[in-house]
Amino acid sequence: MNIEKMIKVLYSKNVKEAYSILLELEQISEKNNVLYDYTDEFFKMMNDENSYIRVRGYRLLCKQAKWDKFNKINQKIEKILAETEDEKPIAARQKLNALIDIVLNKPELNKKMKQRISSMNISKYKENMRELILNDIENLLKLINT
Repeated sequence: MNIEKMIKVLYSKNVKEAYSILLELEQISEKNNVLYDYTDEFFKMMNDENSYIRVRGYRLLCKQAKWDKFNKINQKIEKILAETEDEKPIAARQKLNALIDIVLNKPELNKKMKQRISSMNISKYKENMRELILNDIENLLKLINT
């Protein structure tokens, strides 16, 4: 399956198939920059009404930090960080974990990331999810501080 078809599957209601393709695209992103040309598509996905699609786009966008020679991520870092406060707590957790790729590949953004993540409002989430999200935040902050 070519990249365009794989990206179309990310919009699929078939969650199992879309997740499988997401994992495959993330592996591709680790090895080469072939998906960097789709960065704008991943930004677009972040605004989808469907939380699954938002997360898929976010995760793939963060994976492109390694290849971001035109600083597209730097230019939109405020929007990227704002998206961590997703209405869905599981989506927020996945987005926080996806930021690890930006921390590791774009250290010049760490100060902004630290400020935004430290002030994240987790009170809107159910109490049982707050602790998990707080743990994700702490792990990300530890990585930033190392």
